[in-house]
This record gives sequence, C-alpha cells and structure tokens, in this order.
Amino acid sequence: MDQKLKDYARLLARRGVNVQKGDEVWVEASLDHPEFVRLCVEELYNAGASYVEVHWSDSLVQKIKYQKEKLSQLSKIRSYQLARLKYRAKKLPSTLYIMGDDPNVMNGVNMKKVAKARMKTYPKIKPFRDAMDGKYKWCIAAVPNANWAKMVFPGESEEVAVAKLWDAILSTSRVDGNDPVKNWEDHNKKLKEKRAALESFGLVELRYKSSNGTDFKVGLDEYRVWGGGSEEVVGKGDFNPNIPSEEVFTSPVAGQAEGLLIASKPLSYNGALIEDFSIRFKDGKVCEVKAKKGQKILEQMVSMDEGASMLGECALIAYDSPIRETGLLFYNTLFDENAACHFALGAGFPDCIKGGLDMSHDELVSHKMNDSMIHVDFMVGTADLDVVGITKDGKEIQIFKDGNWAF
Repeated sequence: MDQKLKDYARLLARRGVNVQKGDEVWVEASLDHPEFVRLCVEELYNAGASYVEVHWSDSLVQKIKYQKEKLSQLSKIRSYQLARLKYRAKKLPSTLYIMGDDPNVMNGVNMKKVAKARMKTYPKIKPFRDAMDGKYKWCIAAVPNANWAKMVFPGESEEVAVAKLWDAILSTSRVDGNDPVKNWEDHNKKLKEKRAALESFGLVELRYKSSNGTDFKVGLDEYRVWGGGSEEVVGKGDFNPNIPSEEVFTSPVAGQAEGLLIASKPLSYNGALIEDFSIRFKDGKVCEVKAKKGQKILEQMVSMDEGASMLGECALIAYDSPIRETGLLFYNTLFDENAACHFALGAGFPDCIKGGLDMSHDELVSHKMNDSMIHVDFMVGTADLDVVGITKDGKEIQIFKDGNWAF
C-alpha cells in the first residue's frame, strides 16, 4: 500500500496538475489523511514546483459555521478573502484539490440558509472565477473519510472500510502497481479518439431512452466541441482535471431540452443526499422535479438562479466503466458520475464552445452556453440506455447501445 500511495501522489503531481519547472501550486486538502498530503507536497516539489502552499479545510467546521453564524456573516467576503481571490486570478497557481468528505455531513443544516448565503457571495466571486477559466491547471482527487467509507462499506469496521475505500480509489484511478502516469497517457488517448469521432459526426441533437422511463432529447450545434481526459492550458501544458475520469462531455445548447430524465444513482449535493429522483424538462428548462428523499433540496437547487434550471453538460460514459464494475455506490459525484452517463444542471464550459476561452461572457451567452452559479452532475446511465445522435441533415447515428459505446 505504501508504494501505491507514493504512486498515487506522483500521478497527481505529474499527470493531474502536471507540474512544470517553476510552477506555483496550491493544495486544497481535507484533514482526513495529512500523511498523504505530505506525500503529494513532496512529489510536487520533485516534479519541479518552486512553491507549494497547503490550505486545510474541515467539513464539520463548515457545518458548525452554517449552524451558528447569521446569514449576514455567511454572506460576507472579507478583505483577506478578496485579496486571495485577486492573487489567484493574477498568478493562476496550479491547484490540487484533495477531498474526503462525509456525504451526509450537512444533515441538520438549514440548506435554505446555505443557498441564500451562496447566492449573495456568488456575484462577488464570479468575476475572479471567470478570469481563471481555462487559464490554470487543476485536479480533483480523493482520499477516504471514515464516515464516507462506512457508507460505501456499511458492514465493515471503520478500519476495514477505510482500507477498502482506499483500494477502490486507487484501482479506479489506475494506480495498479504499474506506472500510473503511463496508464493515464494511454487512457487519455482513447478518450480523445471518442471526442474526435463525436465532433466529426456534426450532431445537432442527442436522444436518450431507457426502460426506467428516461425519454429525453437535448440540443447541440456546430459550435460545440467535446472534452474528456486531459485538457490544455496554452503555454502551461496539459493536465487531468479529474482523477478518476471516464467521461467524454460537452455543453449542450442552453434552452434546448425536452422530456424526462430518471436518475440512476443518488446525488450528494452540498453534504446532503437526494435519492430516487427524476427531472422533467419543457422548452429547455426544468418544469418538474420529484424525489423520494431530498425533494426540498432538489427544488432549492434548480431555483438558485435562472441558469440552474437548464443544462450545462451532457457526458457519455460506458456502462462497463471500471468504476461501475467495482459494484460500489460511492455516494460521491467524482466517482459516481464516472460510472454512468450523466448531465449537469447549471454552468456550461467555455472550452466546449469553439474559441470559447477567448470569448467574453456576452459572446458565450450568444452561443447559448448556459450560465449559472451551480454546476451539479446527476447520473442517468443504465444497462439498457440507448443514445442516438441526429446530424444536421437528419441522419441518425447510434452513439450508445445497451449502455455502452456503439462505435
């Protein structure tokens, strides 16, 4: 295990954020496994980083803040926080996010209060995020949290559950005893082949159907490009934003979505679970949501702003992906979204629009890229999901058949 953890840290440094000589790197880390964060810091320096800074966080502390602070306090952006945002937007440090949160950590928190606080702070933060879009390298990866591990492995002791979750994280991240960097170079190549094929089809629509009731169509156009695997920052090299990742994705045309999507997995949203839910669209927007658990949270989510009721991403993932084949429900979007085809409500990606990274906000909106303060992935992939692409001349192309790639 010790060698695999070193391999994992090296993977995140050399393929995740792909450190180049002289890079400044920030690490945003939970408190769960400080020993692994130390390994990452060492590997970042070994890869050539000139400066590494670690920012620690704890979701239970955040929960206490949400419970104890008034909305007026939660809604403030203090001067030192503003200074940090300005620094990031100017210096663009590569950022490694190492997460390990309990999916149920926000149980008992007034989520309306949380939503209101975020709605107030978002307009102040957005200009800095926009300034960084497509200009810095980043990677999200995971470490086990004891409560999270017990959810994934409910019959095990805490020690055994954490060990098993470590194994699942490492295996799905292609840390298998071989060279994980080489593993990801090979994987990135395969994903890019799918991206190129999808772009060559000239699709204007995707139609989804499965036996659970999903019956849905979403619009594309000639300005859409597909992402997946590694991305590139001009002058700074490529990087893998998510480890693990199995998806090929794009941002659909905002306002072109019709029909019903049945979620195939629970959604962990802001530390609360939404289960057994469906989302119906009409005229491009959410017109109805239903959930056996988390109904009010789901309703709040789709009403955060105008764009929260429209789609910002559609992603294609084979049902036989390594993550789904573990047989585990991770209760974590980083993993569960890569086990099945999914959509995201909220913000789209500028780099999924041709020339989008060089466009102004107004230009992106004119190309019908959705804009929102949220971006929330939810899974719809099943063993019998069919996806058919429609070209601009009306030709049908089978994209997925029985849950897997058809080409």
